[in-house]
Amino acid sequence: MSGAIVVINAGSSSLKFCVYFHRAQGLAPALRGQIESIHTQPRFKARDAAGAECGTKTWPQGTALGHDEALRHIVEFVHAQLPDEPLLAVGHRVVHGGMEFAAPVRMDADVLARLEAFIPLAPLHQPHNLAPIRALLAARPDLPQVACFDTAFHRTIPEIAQMFALPHALHVEGVRRFGFHGLSYEYIASQLAHFDPIAATGRTVVLHLGNGASMCAMHASRSVATTMGFTAVDGLPMGTRSGSIDPGVILYLMDERGMDARAIETMIYNASGLLGVSGVSSDMRTLLASAEPGAKRAVDLYVYRIGRALGSLAAALGGLDAVVFTGGIGENSAVIRERVCRDAEWLGVELDPEANERGGPCISTADARTRAWTVPTDEEWMIARHTLSTLEGRP
Repeated sequence: MSGAIVVINAGSSSLKFCVYFHRAQGLAPALRGQIESIHTQPRFKARDAAGAECGTKTWPQGTALGHDEALRHIVEFVHAQLPDEPLLAVGHRVVHGGMEFAAPVRMDADVLARLEAFIPLAPLHQPHNLAPIRALLAARPDLPQVACFDTAFHRTIPEIAQMFALPHALHVEGVRRFGFHGLSYEYIASQLAHFDPIAATGRTVVLHLGNGASMCAMHASRSVATTMGFTAVDGLPMGTRSGSIDPGVILYLMDERGMDARAIETMIYNASGLLGVSGVSSDMRTLLASAEPGAKRAVDLYVYRIGRALGSLAAALGGLDAVVFTGGIGENSAVIRERVCRDAEWLGVELDPEANERGGPCISTADARTRAWTVPTDEEWMIARHTLSTLEGRP
């Protein structure tokens, strides 16, 4: 069965896509690109497998393209680029699968309705993840679509580690730690043996550091604990998300500041994290280049909270054999990697500064008790693989 698999990753204002050829020897990348600012000034750019630009378009300022029109443009572009390549299926990143979906699933109207029930748990992501699925179900009901979940990888977390100390009836109803970034962690887990067999079979903490940030403790490449919880706002400080805060702060804001749920939601999702602490930017590159005191304060807090979380996850594992950096910041910021590794020397991490500056992949010294790695993630390839397996009826 030869053809193309399209992977869609829909955000609030962007639509990213990748196209993979399916051949006898496996999946091979063909195209990738995105449409940004789809509600204000849409910009489209695509590159071929070699990285050469193969398509661009800019719409006038003020154009409200929306997800449906953006998706239509991508589908038409892919068909024009690959007119003789049959489209086998479309795979989608969906942030929340709840307790019900622990594996990729073929989409239909019933599954879509069940996934819409999780929108309150991931309000920044879930509605936009589902929008292109809904549009394609209406326009191409014959086209197979597969949803792949960021929560699924964490279903191996022990029950006790999923619990909050709330009345147990709430846990039974589904108020529990789900964890996110699972597609990224699953990809890293699939690659660990190529880099470090001990990390693959032992106790490893993976740091997915980007605009969204979390950490995952793995034992034998299976998730046993993670920093994100019931929603993707928990855990580490992120670009604009607060990360963990005392629930009493929420009550204080309601009682003393008169803030309602929607105002608090906007603050903790959109106005906190690096942006809120620094007052400068949500972009780590901007903060590291800034002389503003707020920028330094935000970076210091970010590194401190990573260090605390690393100690906690190492305790959950009963020790530590390796740490792995991935995500936009984890893969590209030698400064953040250095600071995190220096703070983790007590856990046996010994940084090799030259290796860290060139990006690794191994960034620790040869005799370090705990190895440190930089491994690029590839969520899109993971989605393509899951889509193909689901299409072929394989687990």
